[in-house]
Amino acid sequence: MSTQTPAPLHWKLVIDAADPHAQADFWAAALHYTAEDNSTLVERLLSLGALPEEATVEYHGRRAFRDLIAVRHPDDPHDPDAGTGLGRRLLFQRVPEAKTAKNRLHLDLHPGAGRRADEVARLTALGARILHEVEGPAGDWTVMADPEGNEFCVQ
Repeated sequence: MSTQTPAPLHWKLVIDAADPHAQADFWAAALHYTAEDNSTLVERLLSLGALPEEATVEYHGRRAFRDLIAVRHPDDPHDPDAGTGLGRRLLFQRVPEAKTAKNRLHLDLHPGAGRRADEVARLTALGARILHEVEGPAGDWTVMADPEGNEFCVQ
């Protein structure tokens, strides 16, 4: 039996969305992330007949998948052939149903000491809205919602 420590698993957070590309734009700006460019992969799949034309859209002047797009940390590695990030990522996938309940999972953003108010103002200008403020013994934070109503916190 091997006693070697297993390598950590690679993961991404997948978020259901009515408009994945608008969500990607919001979260790329909110986190200072980069929207993935999968256009090379999309074009290759189209040329092979493995992807129908109607499964694509134009996104920022390039071909993209219609129903999903991810944003990634700009310093993390990515596959240049597919455009897929190999590190910290959020993947937005189109779903037909609207959000109906509170998130069971959410992001906490940490802009740094004394910067919460400025960050909340910046995120509000990007399309988020303030849901409520929390003040307590564990700390203070602002609960916000992204343009599709997904909750997140700014500490």
